[in-house]
Amino acid sequence: MKLSYSVNALSHNVLMVILLLSSSLGLNSALEKTNVEFIRTSCGFTTYPTLCFNSLSTRAGAIQTSPKLLAQTALSVSLDTTRTTSLSMVKLSKVHGMTPQEIGAMKDCIELLSDSVYQLQQSFEEMTRPGSKDSRLVMSDIQTWVSSALTDEDTCSEGFKNDPKMKSVVRGKIVNAAHLTSNALALINSYASLST
Repeated sequence: MKLSYSVNALSHNVLMVILLLSSSLGLNSALEKTNVEFIRTSCGFTTYPTLCFNSLSTRAGAIQTSPKLLAQTALSVSLDTTRTTSLSMVKLSKVHGMTPQEIGAMKDCIELLSDSVYQLQQSFEEMTRPGSKDSRLVMSDIQTWVSSALTDEDTCSEGFKNDPKMKSVVRGKIVNAAHLTSNALALINSYASLST
């Protein structure tokens, strides 16, 4: 009798564990769907919603449904991409055969991208600072820095106006960074409107 009771108790416990795990997995799946839908909806208000969703949806678990974490993550993605783009432009600047005008425009572009990286880094540090106050002044500074970074990225290719081929190459390298920065700014603006 004791053996049959032990087997029944063990079976019952195993069944309970299986039920708990399956309901937990179902809950996690539902939460993940909610997080992804939050990102999809939020990205719908950006200029480049598909790029926004594609760049952030893989981080849904970390973002959850937090407008602040969404804005911080978008800013981080923009910063990483702008850094990579800046390095790519430095490599491109070493290509031989550029005219003196192209060399000057390339130096200007690299400087603008360097400024953009600095402004995005400054914004990211301020947004993620522990105990950072979400005051109007801090958010205004962040919005100004990100907007300035976007202007720098957009201005980068203008120095190549007399060389459509080089302008196209440069623009092709910086457009993704500029679009991600535009999306980050939209999400930061959205967060700022909630926190003030």
